[in-house]
Amino acid sequence: MGAARYAAAFGDALMASDVTAGTMRKSTAGRLQPHRIVLLVIALAIVLASIFYLRWDWLPAYLPLALQGIWRTIWLLVVTSVLGILLAIPLGLAQAAGPWFLSVPARTFCTIIRGTPLLLQLWLLYYGLGSLFPQLPWIRESFLWPYLRQAWPYGVLALTLSFAGYEGEVMRGAFAGVPRGQLEAARAFGMRRWTAFRRIWLPQALQRALPTLAGESVLQLKATPLVATITMVDIYAVASRVRQDTFVTYEPLLLLAVVYMAITGIIVLAFRRLEVRIPTRIG
Repeated sequence: MGAARYAAAFGDALMASDVTAGTMRKSTAGRLQPHRIVLLVIALAIVLASIFYLRWDWLPAYLPLALQGIWRTIWLLVVTSVLGILLAIPLGLAQAAGPWFLSVPARTFCTIIRGTPLLLQLWLLYYGLGSLFPQLPWIRESFLWPYLRQAWPYGVLALTLSFAGYEGEVMRGAFAGVPRGQLEAARAFGMRRWTAFRRIWLPQALQRALPTLAGESVLQLKATPLVATITMVDIYAVASRVRQDTFVTYEPLLLLAVVYMAITGIIVLAFRRLEVRIPTRIG
C-alpha cells in the first residue's frame, strides 16, 4: 500500500510538472509571437539609429532643466487628476440622484467644460483673472498675492476643472449603473445613507468608472503641454527652449515623445494592476 501511494504521488507530481511546463511554454510562445519580434527589432533599430546618427551633444547642458520639467509634468498630472476626481464625484452624484437645484448646475458645468476647448479655458483664467487680481488692492495686500501672481495656480485650476467636467459625466453614468436593489437592501437592513454610499454605492461606481478613468488620466497627461502657453516650464516647454536655443529640431521632440510614452506606460500599468485587485462583482 505504501509503495502504491508513493507511486500515485509521484505520478501526480509528474502530471503537475507537465501542466506547469505546458503553461509556461504557451505563455512564452504567446509573448514571442512573430509580429512582436518584428516590432521589437524595429524599435531596437530606431533606438540605435537615434543614438548614433542624431545629435545629442546638447543634452548634458539641458539635463537638469529637463528633469525639473519632467517632475513638474508628473506633479501637475497627479495633483490635477486627484483634485479633479474629488470634484467629479459630487458632480456625478448630483446629476444621478441630486435635487434639481444641484443637478442643473452640475449638468451645466459639465456641459460648458466639455463644450469649450481647454486652451480657451486656460487663457480665460490666466489672462482674465490674472489681469483682474492686480487691480484689486485687497488681493495685492493679502497672503495669496505671491501665489496668484504666478502661472501655476491657473494651470492647476484649468486642468482640474477640465478633468472634473469630463469625469463628472462618467461618474454620473457610474452612479446610475449601480443596481438600485443593493441600495434598497442596505436601507432595509437599517444602514444609514452615508454608510450605504461609502460602503456600497461609491465603491461600485468607482469600479465601473476605473477603465474610463485610466483613459482620462492619459488624456490629462497629453493636456499638460498647454500650460507652456502661460509660461509654466514643463517638459514640453524645455523641449521648445532647446529647439529655440540650439536650432536642433528632431532630437528634443523624440526625447519628448519617449518621456510621454514612458509616463503613459506607467499610468496604464498602474490602472491595470488596480483593476486586477478590485473585484469585478461586489457582494
